[in-house]
Amino acid sequence: MKKTLALVLTLALGISLVACGKEEAPAAEEPVAETVEEAVVEEPAAEAAEEAVADETAAADVMSYADFVAADLDTEVVVETYVQAKQSWWEDKATIYTQNEDGAFFIYEMACSEDDYAKLTEGTKIKVTGVKSEWSGEVEIVDATFEIEDGNFVAKPVDVTDLLGKDELIEKQNQLVSFTDLTVDSVAFKNDQPGDDIYVTFSKDGNELSACLEYYLNGSDEEFYNLVSGLEAGATVDVEGFLYWYEGANPHITKVTVK
Repeated sequence: MKKTLALVLTLALGISLVACGKEEAPAAEEPVAETVEEAVVEEPAAEAAEEAVADETAAADVMSYADFVAADLDTEVVVETYVQAKQSWWEDKATIYTQNEDGAFFIYEMACSEDDYAKLTEGTKIKVTGVKSEWSGEVEIVDATFEIEDGNFVAKPVDVTDLLGKDELIEKQNQLVSFTDLTVDSVAFKNDQPGDDIYVTFSKDGNELSACLEYYLNGSDEEFYNLVSGLEAGATVDVEGFLYWYEGANPHITKVTVK
């Protein structure tokens, strides 16, 4: 009888110890909770890393001017550039002259609301995505969209007088340039009457330069329009403008100084 009672007490004690061990088990799981908390703390860092990668990818998509020049025609291009002048806006399409520190881009009929067109003031930085195209020698970006970015740059005219008659002149295409001491050879109007584009032919040292006062660009400036239309053959002038290209150099003139 005593042996049976001792056996029962021994079994009861063993069960009690096992039960105590189960109750302490949660304490052993605490490091798991700490691991979960650490993972939660690390989530913002992971998101920041993903954003950094996305930013680097976006930056890598932007082409240098040299990359743009080397790109094939009819391929997508992405450039960061600055508005220098606006030629026209019509039916949510804008045509503008742009330039950065390395080169210039003529953007033809870029998708643009009238409200956004008003924001494209001189010097405004934009990121342009479009297609590199060419028309009669003029390299431009078409089918484009844009984003306004932080930054401002206004180009100063580069004197390219010494490049007249040289192949190297095309390397300044679409940039704001200047020519000094040109002689006026002739002045003609589109459709043979005032009120539209003006075509002016200049020359220097046996080299001829055809230029255009693009009416949509600055024809509404009555004083400038009258000055150009009244130029006399033989006059000596300095000229500034954007080096547009049409079967050769054909700057869109923005300033003329009669000497």
